[in-house]
Amino acid sequence: MIKLDRLVTVLGSYGARLATAAEAPGAELRSVAMHDPTAPGPTVGDAFLAVGVPSLREAVDLAVGARAAVLLARTGDEPERDVLATARDHGLAVVLLDRGTPWNQVAAVVYGLVLEGRETESGRGPSDLFALADTIAAAVGGPVTIEDPLSRVVAYSSLQQDADPARLDTILGRRVPDQVRALFDERGVFSHLAASDEPLYVPSVPELGLRGRTVAAVRAGKELLGSVWVTCAAPLEAARTRVLAEGAHTIALHLLRSRVSADLERQVESELVIQLLEGTPDATAVLAKLGLPPRQLRVIALQAHAPDERNAAILLAFERATTGFGWSRPGRSTLFGNTVYTVLPCDDDVAPAHRWLRDLDRALPGHVTISAGIGGAATPGDIPASRQEADESLALHSGRPAGPAVSYDEAWDEILLQRLRTAASAGRLPSRGPIAELARHDRDHATGYLPTLRAWLEGQGDLNAAAAGLGVHPNTIRYRLRKMTEVAHLQLDDPRKRLAMLITLAIQEQEGA
Repeated sequence: MIKLDRLVTVLGSYGARLATAAEAPGAELRSVAMHDPTAPGPTVGDAFLAVGVPSLREAVDLAVGARAAVLLARTGDEPERDVLATARDHGLAVVLLDRGTPWNQVAAVVYGLVLEGRETESGRGPSDLFALADTIAAAVGGPVTIEDPLSRVVAYSSLQQDADPARLDTILGRRVPDQVRALFDERGVFSHLAASDEPLYVPSVPELGLRGRTVAAVRAGKELLGSVWVTCAAPLEAARTRVLAEGAHTIALHLLRSRVSADLERQVESELVIQLLEGTPDATAVLAKLGLPPRQLRVIALQAHAPDERNAAILLAFERATTGFGWSRPGRSTLFGNTVYTVLPCDDDVAPAHRWLRDLDRALPGHVTISAGIGGAATPGDIPASRQEADESLALHSGRPAGPAVSYDEAWDEILLQRLRTAASAGRLPSRGPIAELARHDRDHATGYLPTLRAWLEGQGDLNAAAAGLGVHPNTIRYRLRKMTEVAHLQLDDPRKRLAMLITLAIQEQEGA
């Protein structure tokens, strides 16, 4: 079993594109049908492969007769509108393949995903892990949870009658409660899991709502993939301990298969996103492969940090950003260096980007902090510009991490000044111009002419506004301006000179900050 949106996402890496969406993108696909012209009646299946069908119109009719949720057809022509309308009327998703795509590859992917089943309601991990948890629970006689190395729940058994409060909190919160995890750490449970494959009994702690339980490490070679826990009032007898250990080995095989599948999908997604970030003439086609609409998008640049963990935080953030598939995830991400870049459909509204960042932040452990920048809205061809804006916004947020993520829409003025400062650093600011001469006079005579000039420029020549900003009388501003003209050739009646001086003062202020 697999969800429809997941199948569409995977097929996108084979050049498939979604011509018309289904009413229920989260529909579960449990069977596959392939066109057979010799069959006496219609072939029935959730996913219909129109092998050898000459026209899309005929393929849609066959898929409707097969009561399919998704049709896979190979064509090089643009589909006719009435054909797509027929598909929509019957709730049929139509996925079009390029003529050069071999049917044997597509069939292998579809049969493997639909019949093997690698989806859960969270969008990650093999569904048969839940069935395996049920099997282990029945064999050892207690509720079972399967967890990853960070104590996050991967799967659990349906057996609930003997579940203690700590187990229920673990399942509902999708991870072990902090106080329970601290207790396990204090008792050396995690040290045991890191070093041994032998199941370990953990006695009950009634004040934490924790009954006794036995845990075994889930390991592939020397790598700890997670753990499997069973609630039990006393240490398991030898036969049940052996069942738990064998179950841990089987779980490791499932987790390895799931991780390989997820890593391959992340690699395909990452390569496509990098194409968009670096610029490609086929941006619209790349978006189609990623399952994103050809509308305005924004780039989000994100970095994550954790004490004493150099790379773990950003890898965890990338894993969270890429959890889920198809319609279940609004953006598409890549990890480039130490930064996660996400392309997110946003149009002119920056709120979805802030919402996406808040959701991601909530999904990370409490000790992980993130810095993020949000680029401006961009058409598919202008995504590289949004990426630059996201990088510049990220640099600003890194300097003030306590505040919310910085968006280009809100901080464009600061970013522009930063660009000007960067451009100025490529050469030299004038060493003999009016600003330099006033700066030397202020340094030698403690006159404060530069703050006065800036206040006057920012007030657009309004003496009262400049005086209010400095807390002095307007006549003081007038007097200082007159004295400045004796020190430097200001030319305050020239608008270009005024703009250049204001920019220079702003750049110097940022350098001083």
